[in-house]
Amino acid sequence: MPNGTLRVYASVAEQAAPVTGVHITVLDESGAVLARLTTDASGATSDLELPAPDASYSLDENNRTVRPYAIYSILAEADGWQSQILDGVQVFDGQQTVARLEFLPALPANNLTLADSRTQAQNVEVTTVPPNPLFAGGGGSGPSPEENPNALVLKEVVIPKKITVHLGKPSSNVSNVTVGFQEYIANVASSEVYPTWPEEALRANILAQISLALNRIWTEWYPSRGYSFNITGSPGYDQAYVAGRTVFAVMERLTAELFNTYVRRSGDQEPYFTEYCDGKQVTCPGMKQWGTVDRANEGKNALQILRYYYGDRVQLVTTNNIASIPSSWPGITLKLGSTGTSVSTLQRQLSRIAKDYPSFGKPEVTGTFDAATEQCVKKFQKQFSLTADGLVGKSTWYKISYIYVSVKDLAELTSEGETATGTESTGTWPGVVLRRGSTGSEVEQVQFWLSELAQFNSALPNLTVDGNFGAATERAVKIFQQEQGLTADGIVGQATWDALYAAWLDMQGDLGGTAWPGVLLRRGDTGMEVRLVQFWLRLAAENYTSLAAVSVDGSFGASTEKAVTAFQSLFGLTADGIVGRATWNKLNEVALAIANEIVDPNVAPGQFTTTVREGSRGTAVRAVQYYLRRLSAYYNDIPSVTVDGVFGAATTKAVKAWQARAGLTVDGVVGRLTWNSLYQAVQNLETSGPVVRTVSLPAPTATLEIGDSGLNVLRLSRLLLFLAQWLPEINFLGSTVPSEDFDYNLETAVRSAQRYFALPETGQVTTADWNVFLQAARALAEVNPAAAAPEPDGVWPASALALGSSGPAVLQVQRWLNIIASVDQGYSFVPESGELDEATQNALENYQLTAGLPTLGVVDAATWESLRTAAQALCSECRQTEEG
Repeated sequence: MPNGTLRVYASVAEQAAPVTGVHITVLDESGAVLARLTTDASGATSDLELPAPDASYSLDENNRTVRPYAIYSILAEADGWQSQILDGVQVFDGQQTVARLEFLPALPANNLTLADSRTQAQNVEVTTVPPNPLFAGGGGSGPSPEENPNALVLKEVVIPKKITVHLGKPSSNVSNVTVGFQEYIANVASSEVYPTWPEEALRANILAQISLALNRIWTEWYPSRGYSFNITGSPGYDQAYVAGRTVFAVMERLTAELFNTYVRRSGDQEPYFTEYCDGKQVTCPGMKQWGTVDRANEGKNALQILRYYYGDRVQLVTTNNIASIPSSWPGITLKLGSTGTSVSTLQRQLSRIAKDYPSFGKPEVTGTFDAATEQCVKKFQKQFSLTADGLVGKSTWYKISYIYVSVKDLAELTSEGETATGTESTGTWPGVVLRRGSTGSEVEQVQFWLSELAQFNSALPNLTVDGNFGAATERAVKIFQQEQGLTADGIVGQATWDALYAAWLDMQGDLGGTAWPGVLLRRGDTGMEVRLVQFWLRLAAENYTSLAAVSVDGSFGASTEKAVTAFQSLFGLTADGIVGRATWNKLNEVALAIANEIVDPNVAPGQFTTTVREGSRGTAVRAVQYYLRRLSAYYNDIPSVTVDGVFGAATTKAVKAWQARAGLTVDGVVGRLTWNSLYQAVQNLETSGPVVRTVSLPAPTATLEIGDSGLNVLRLSRLLLFLAQWLPEINFLGSTVPSEDFDYNLETAVRSAQRYFALPETGQVTTADWNVFLQAARALAEVNPAAAAPEPDGVWPASALALGSSGPAVLQVQRWLNIIASVDQGYSFVPESGELDEATQNALENYQLTAGLPTLGVVDAATWESLRTAAQALCSECRQTEEG
């Protein structure tokens, strides 16, 4: 019997992270259950073979009696997530059907939900795939547009990152959705034609669909008429698009190959409006969809098919002008054994993606395409319907770039960018303008950042980190400034300093930050980790007279070994000249302490030197403030303070809050006990990873509206951009960069958000609107994308869970606490709400106290593992409970 296959992928926020452990039930048209599947660590199910009509029915243009595909339904359920039902799933003989389900967290019925009001109580999203118009009728594109003297024509053709689609006729009262451009084209192709057709016929159809969409964008056809969308999903006006439908793997693969190629007539600049129809039930002067099958069977390629219908003037144009892509494809296929900057860039992006898709594996950034990189590429390709051959051509390069941008965007808009290292950092501008002839540690810092960035940008020269601002440094600064859109004068003022630090921090975030790389570094090693060690050693030598500076050249030679040994001796580590986890962490700690000016010369971080109180000034005060600020990122009851070395009333208040939490005398004076408590608490949280905390933005005091500008508008912009990552109904027609200006683009986003949340659609943001947006953002921000759901065996999600955190990982902790409480009266039961509230925090602190863990009320890696082990020991069926 003929069969097709079905594969389901579960993810969050534009495929930024997988959702594991989703239970998938597949039913036939009668409602009978055919299979039950579960998504794995990559959010994917195994392939399920399903009966389908013979492919010959979908190749017969005269077939009007036998539906050429089978119909199935999918029910997707997971703890902590809104359930989904997908009806009308089409399966063709010999083809793979792909369901990419994007999940939202399920919220209690008495809270604001992110679901449509019709399905609020059930927390269920229902999508129905309509019949294919080739069989049911009504397909094809809209007619060629009439002349519009008011149409706005863009200056150049840009392949957009996203496109906003109106889900009906232009004037109909239906939703708009903003989706990725590749996702849109694959959806249109799956809605308009059959996946069984010859590939050249499919290519011709997909190229026509791309060109038609780009023509609408180029002319701003609908925005110029006052509509807040780029195109409709109605084939009577544009082309078919069905929000949330399944697509076909062949359509995804061909779209990834063709998405930046379009049809143009010679002598014209704009993408050609490629009108088309089925040629049987509907006629038109443009391309006949069924006719493309005949032309392909005659041996014509896609361009020849297009010229057959649109004339010999049409040509295919490929552009590298692609929105939001960090680096264009280098023009050559990268494969096992390839080397160079492009390989480094590829590895860097894959390394960042691996944070959210750990099952892919994380390749090291070496600039050499090794076996680990190839294996990671193959897993990525399989996940996104590409040919899994480990070769990085144009399709794979740009698909990796798209997913990289998606995971980066979500991370950067989450939790206001707060991390475990706080907001005080080595990036603080020193207040001194640096130019040719400058010397000192600030110059070393600039040179280090530039030399690190040069590993991924071949335009930047490699620099010697020597503290001397010479011609080479000036040239590198100018190149960097030009790329960043800054005045290219070779002078490092605050804007250039901040841009350098941001670029370096961005790169470090992709590579795993400053976490220990997991391998011992020793004499003979080379690479970026060695460079970082050398830079830390240079910083340490500036503060500790017994240490000597080393060259930052990425080569672990005799001088570096000697410097490491001296450092280890000074700080009480095994003096073997080898950088393991302990030495790495201490180097990082010392470097941060020096850069943030929280240690005096020859004083170790955490070393108590003097009691400080209100009115005190100096380095010891800065250290207290620095530690308090770090801890405030974890605890809502510890107010954040300014690190300025002046012990004022705000610092006293924060000290007292910490003393109360730590069970110390609450006097606001930092003596040895309070100092040690602060320092030890920060050290205990050092390995906990990024903080998952609630978005906290103050509501504006006045209504925000078009024409306003300033900090509140910037916050609103960031808030809506974050929501738009999760909710395609929130629409930005223009730039997706946070802005301080309330322009038409932001007004469009505001109106779409008000529409989604059933608020008055005014385009103005009141305090009430703000609070609704903020509450929804909090619910989403607390879902840790890198661990969208705990893996079935309860793997630590790699992020500290603190008061205010929520999501499946918190729910797992609560279940473990209740298992323990069920057999030990010394523990309290907690609500299994998925929200780390005060009751859960109190239960955690009680557990930590009795388990001999630091009593902080935060779930770090040690607490997670201890809870998991204890719960499994008490309940032999714990594993089945977790997986079920």
